[in-house]
Amino acid sequence: MIVELTSLAIPDVKLLSTKRFGDSRGFFSEVYSRKTFAEAGIGIDFVQDNHSVSHAKGTLRGLHFQAPPHAQAKLVRCGRGALYDVAVDIRKGSPSYGHWVGVELSFENGRQLLIPEGFLHGFVTLSDDTEIIYKCSDYYAPDCDGAVRWDSCGIDWPLAGDPILSAKDEAAVPFDAFDSPFLWKAP
Repeated sequence: MIVELTSLAIPDVKLLSTKRFGDSRGFFSEVYSRKTFAEAGIGIDFVQDNHSVSHAKGTLRGLHFQAPPHAQAKLVRCGRGALYDVAVDIRKGSPSYGHWVGVELSFENGRQLLIPEGFLHGFVTLSDDTEIIYKCSDYYAPDCDGAVRWDSCGIDWPLAGDPILSAKDEAAVPFDAFDSPFLWKAP
């Protein structure tokens, strides 16, 4: 059950809060319902769930995208720990092209970030042993997989030092050399 749906500084990116029903045993929360999302105006058909664990605080994954014809919208939440989740608009012609938004997602706050197609996605872990769980609107397609360098978009990452990166993320192209495959469609 969605209790709050908030548009961020880039209105197409949404922050969702769902109701938690708790007692002495713990809590229950409905984190996704096609019907509830449709009633909130979100008609994305999610086809794949992903689950990632990062053992060390300061692990940065991103900035990733999947190009058309297999572009992905994502619904992201934190299953354990805490992370700072970021979306960067890469839709050519968009009034917010190259702008980013970031929010803290944690097990405690239970919030989710809805990122539409046409955005880079990345996150940095704020605690050890952080789990990220996210739905995707298309299947993983390695030939459409891409990345932009994490430090080339002006993102104010909450880092105390250098992040822990994969070889893929270290080798990603900088934003100013990136040719986006996405076009913005005016509402």
